[in-house]
Amino acid sequence: MTTDAATRAAAVLKEHRESIDRLDAILVYTLAERFKHTQAVGRLKAEHALPPSDPTREARQIERLERLSQEADLDPEFARKFLNFIISEVIRHHEQLQK
Repeated sequence: MTTDAATRAAAVLKEHRESIDRLDAILVYTLAERFKHTQAVGRLKAEHALPPSDPTREARQIERLERLSQEADLDPEFARKFLNFIISEVIRHHEQLQK
């Protein structure tokens, strides 16, 4: 690889990494905002003695995320695993609030 090609490759790599870093920040802040709302839902459920999980809603959300992931050209299996992880964390928080 020539020096010019290596320099261009390094510049492109730097741009990709900067974009990835920005997107990681967006993901973290988005998840934080999501969990603020799920915590509020958990408190509401605890106050009204509602169950910490809602399997019907969870199934709908998984179906919805699978559709969105297909539209976004993201592996639906990855999206399903990701949402299942988030749901399990939300339920764990809701269960703690119920205690």
